[in-house]
Amino acid sequence: MKQLLVLSGKGGTGKTTVSSALIKLAQAKAYADCDVDAPNLHLITEQKTSPEKRDYYGLPKAEIDPEPCLECHKCLENCPFEAILKDVIYKVDPYACEGCGVCQLVCPVECITLKPAVAGELMLYKNGEVFSKAQLKMGSGTSGLLVTEVKKQLQEAAQAIKLAIIDGSPGIGCPVIASMSGVDLVLVVAEPSLSGISDLERIIKTAKTFDVKAAICINKFDTNIEKTEKIEELCQKQGLSVIGRIPFDPKAVEAINLGETIVDRECPSGRAVREIYTKLMELLEIDH
Repeated sequence: MKQLLVLSGKGGTGKTTVSSALIKLAQAKAYADCDVDAPNLHLITEQKTSPEKRDYYGLPKAEIDPEPCLECHKCLENCPFEAILKDVIYKVDPYACEGCGVCQLVCPVECITLKPAVAGELMLYKNGEVFSKAQLKMGSGTSGLLVTEVKKQLQEAAQAIKLAIIDGSPGIGCPVIASMSGVDLVLVVAEPSLSGISDLERIIKTAKTFDVKAAICINKFDTNIEKTEKIEELCQKQGLSVIGRIPFDPKAVEAINLGETIVDRECPSGRAVREIYTKLMELLEIDH
């Protein structure tokens, strides 16, 4: 299976809009949403069946048994995350607890235990297509590990499928690094703005660090031609290909609001993504 990952370096650049259009053009039988903090690919790729669901366990959480507790204050004094609360009894704030185990270590009567905690939910749709996604629980900090699980269940369920398209997370943090693992090509959706250029530079650096092949497209390029040309100069210096320019297109907003992709209707942005898709398949050496 070849894997195409769509990234952006920041939120709001049109990454999911482009991802959904590529999925439609490829008639992809395997795809995933690796934005586990705020997944939204399902809004455009309508699913006809209910998903298989399973709990995702992240870091363990401390629990205090009040019966043997001596109220010696050692757990409260030593917790580096200030997760120990003292009310009528000592208890643990599950949102603050990072499962480090310091409280368990210092407790003289061993009344504190670390227990597995549900940190999110994995979902897998299998209805002629394989769609993998997840939702991280509020306050959980193991998004990178959850992204790895999203990709793992996609690969296990779609071993015979030749192409998987992955909608990655915004930014350059742990979820993005986990998304990059094992992919064949990254398409970076860039935005012609000062922050967009800064984020593009960071995502390019991240891809090069992990030796992942990358191509660039510029969304809403005509909103700032000067910055668009600066992005193209930057990519030329980095030895990267700019494989397309997508114009600002009010019809794209109309399509997304109706739960459609931008290639479901005749519009300038849809035509631009069709050209990008052709070049991506050439880079991946896939017949289309």
